[in-house]
Amino acid sequence: MLENLINLIEQHAGNAVINNPAVPNEQNNAVIGEAGNSIINGLKNMVSQGNMQDVLNLFHNSGNVAANPAVQNISGNFVQSLMTKFGLNQNDANGVASNLIPNVLQSLVNKTNDPNDNSFNLQGIISHLTSGSAGEAGGGILDKIKGLFGG
Repeated sequence: MLENLINLIEQHAGNAVINNPAVPNEQNNAVIGEAGNSIINGLKNMVSQGNMQDVLNLFHNSGNVAANPAVQNISGNFVQSLMTKFGLNQNDANGVASNLIPNVLQSLVNKTNDPNDNSFNLQGIISHLTSGSAGEAGGGILDKIKGLFGG
């Protein structure tokens, strides 16, 4: 999943990262990787904190995802990472995050909901998010989610 997500981020990184003078060229790949980590960790944290419904709402939203709490949470954490790890000021970090995270998540949602695109699927994403620390509870959550989708 991470590799597909990084590829998706790279597709959207043009103006947000690569052509952005606030991000030094030698840090482009690291910033793209950090965006991937922020997305996955943000979604995992939401699941582990009991906010699965916000994550599910993100994937059920066929409109603009920018207002979704999950997107706002991930963007905020990404801004902090950009400031602390890469030395960007808050305005530049906000610009990178607001041009990258909602667009990537919108594409992720679209690809997940597209029956002709098998690069992402909700079951795989939820399984990835609930693995590890969720343990057996993750399987229970996954079973409940499968029930929501008739699968």
